Amino acid sequence: MAFSRIIVASLALPTISAFVTPHAVSHAAAKTSSSLYAAELNGWVPDESKFAFGLPGSLDPAEEFDPFGFAEDADLNQIKSYREAETTHGRVAMLAVIGFLVTEAPLEFHPLFATGARDIGPAIRHLDEVRVAAPFFFEVLALIIGAAEVGRALKGWEQPGNEENIVLKKDYYPGDIGFDPLGLKPDNFEEFAEMSTKELQHGRLAMLGIAGIVAQELINGKEIFVNFGLAPDTFDPSSLPVTF
Repeated sequence: MAFSRIIVASLALPTISAFVTPHAVSHAAAKTSSSLYAAELNGWVPDESKFAFGLPGSLDPAEEFDPFGFAEDADLNQIKSYREAETTHGRVAMLAVIGFLVTEAPLEFHPLFATGARDIGPAIRHLDEVRVAAPFFFEVLALIIGAAEVGRALKGWEQPGNEENIVLKKDYYPGDIGFDPLGLKPDNFEEFAEMSTKELQHGRLAMLGIAGIVAQELINGKEIFVNFGLAPDTFDPSSLPVTF
């Protein structure tokens, strides 16, 4: 009796599956694929109907800010490359702003290379001091930067000359290199998008800020807080080991 039931069930299965349309099957498969894709991209599902395919970073008072139209005609791969570049440059700029402000008057915190007790002036000239005190530092710095860039490339970049001619891997979210030592990364897209937008906004401000700081110091050779009148002008340019 049990054997006959098995036979009946096996004969009925193909009949039942005949009522499941190919569209329903493909829709279910596409939904599963989209869910897996979103999980790999921190919950982000690219949507070509949205600005920048729905990437975080657009907010009031200047939503969808793109005066030169870079995002308008860009495809998904190009948009991801733009966001990768923006995020990376923003992070470097944020570190640069902190480095400038901390090492210049009035804080003047620069304990390395036997410069801790000296006034070494604006940050744009600090590498002159390093070049004299430790010439090998530049080779070490180049190796460190190179290692970081190689790690980033292995994490998110495709092999050059690939068949699809894309730069970033499909399952790589721009800027997410997996560095999160404090475990601050949210586990849902809403919170991740908010944190990502904050990082982008701070990075954008820092890029503008460091450009202004460098330009101002190149013009008059004074530290930023000295220019603001918040620190005394005690630096003697003639004390530099390299004079221009």
